[in-house]
Amino acid sequence: MANPTDKDDRGGTGDPAARHRVAMQRRKAAVDARIAAATKQRGVLLVLTGNGKGKSSSAFGMVARALGHGMRVGVVQFIKGRYATGEKAFFRRFPEVSFHVMGEGFTWETQDRERDVRAAEAAWEVAAGMLREASYALVVLDELSIALRYRYVALEAVLEALRSRPAAQHVVITGRGAPTELIEAADTVTDMRGVKHAFDTGVRAQRGIEL
Repeated sequence: MANPTDKDDRGGTGDPAARHRVAMQRRKAAVDARIAAATKQRGVLLVLTGNGKGKSSSAFGMVARALGHGMRVGVVQFIKGRYATGEKAFFRRFPEVSFHVMGEGFTWETQDRERDVRAAEAAWEVAAGMLREASYALVVLDELSIALRYRYVALEAVLEALRSRPAAQHVVITGRGAPTELIEAADTVTDMRGVKHAFDTGVRAQRGIEL
């Protein structure tokens, strides 16, 4: 029977529990070192893109997290407008959240580019005001990437507003097809890849999941 204190060929002990403990100690040391080196304190820009589900869901999870810290939050939805969503119904209950649904539906529903542009421009005017206001600790610009993709909103105007925003303000931008320039400007980017979706098998959008 092996002695738990005997060393194996890799320099660890023959005891799996002891090897695990040593490995976790090394990992903790590495993580602690990275945490100690992260000394900057400033607002970050997050871009959530890709064809998979979960971009807006992730953004609204951060809204809930911000509210838990007593932060003021601004939300502008650029595309979604026709549907009564759970996030709108829920977050409008909080005085700390300024929630604006500015879209008039998806582009294949409106089928009117001029109307879509007017709606996007109006939404951007509200969003730009939030990006100038330091009292907003978190600003969520839901589906802005789609408005940028279709050139409903000028990309350079968005980038300049993001560069000029208050130093401590966090911004989350969602939507498929985020422009390369926006991705380069971001601090954190997540590309959500679709693997399976219930809709592909004929399951309609569900309350609490998509709506």
